[in-house]
Amino acid sequence: MIKDDFSNLQRSREPMADFVKKALEDRELMGAYKLRPPYQQNDYLRWINRAKRDPTKQKRLNQMLDELEKGDVYMKMKHKPK
Repeated sequence: MIKDDFSNLQRSREPMADFVKKALEDRELMGAYKLRPPYQQNDYLRWINRAKRDPTKQKRLNQMLDELEKGDVYMKMKHKPK
């Protein structure tokens, strides 16, 4: 089931940058991203978007993509998918 209810977020919903969307689509990970709870989706985007330098944004994006691919990691912590 794809979770798309962001109504319980404490922070404002973060927009997805085009380069993030393209990377998710290129690596065929959009489905894995959408299966994450809304707070995780938002946290990933917020974390990437808050980086000031492009190399840092790319490094964070790569970490997110790798974690989505593995499936059991979130921000370098164990994640138990439902």
